[in-house]
This record gives sequence, structure tokens and C-alpha cells, in this order.
Amino acid sequence: MSDGAGPGPRILLVEDEPVNRALVRAMIERANRPRLRGAELLEAASIAEARAALAVRPFDILLLDVRLPDGNGFDLVAELRAAGGLAATRVIIVSASVLATERAVAVASGAEAFLGKPFLAAELLDLLEGQAAPGG
Repeated sequence: MSDGAGPGPRILLVEDEPVNRALVRAMIERANRPRLRGAELLEAASIAEARAALAVRPFDILLLDVRLPDGNGFDLVAELRAAGGLAATRVIIVSASVLATERAVAVASGAEAFLGKPFLAAELLDLLEGQAAPGG
């Protein structure tokens, strides 16, 4: 992860809506935040694409939508955590459902943070910066 002096964090964004991916990409690209400088963003539109990306290389942060065309983000996190596949990856669950139960399921699945949709750029960037910090 980045300490502000080297390359930025590697982020995998898993979101099935192209408009939402473009919005997040623009927010990260325009961010003037020390811990996010040089961030590398890879995008996946499904659980299958996320699994393929995670099998090839590690990521510092997984920014994961809950409802995807081929599965549930909660299940993916729980599955990968149980298999030891996300040991060094910080997970931020993103969901349009902002009920307390949804947040509780996010934490129970092994996520470090939860971000409700819609969100402001500052909210996303604060979370990413916090998760990119040493010790997350």
C-alpha cells in the first residue's frame, strides 16, 4: 500500500453498472490525496471477473458492490477470506441498501468498511485513503 512516497494502492473495483464504474474511476483519478497518488484501478463487472483478477495478482483494496449479476459480494468476501485469499486486501463493501442489517452482514463477511450508495466523492476518497494507510 502507499505511504504517499511510492506507487499508490492497487484497487479492484467490482461493479456491474458501467456508469457507476466510470463515476468511481473519475473520483479516484481526480483525487488530490497523498495516499491515493498513483493509485492503480482495475475494474470488474462480475464475481467471475473479480475472481479472475484476484487470481492473477494481489490488490490492496477491493471495492465491492453487493448485488452483481452472477452472485453476492458478501458471499465472495466470505469465500475468499475463508480460503485465505484476501489476507492483505482491505475490503470496502458498497451497497444501495443502507440498513443496519446490511452493514452488519458486511462486517460479518469480513469487510473492513461499508459505503452506502449514493455517496459523495469525499466519502469514497476518505475510506480509500483510510484503507490505504499503513495498518488500514
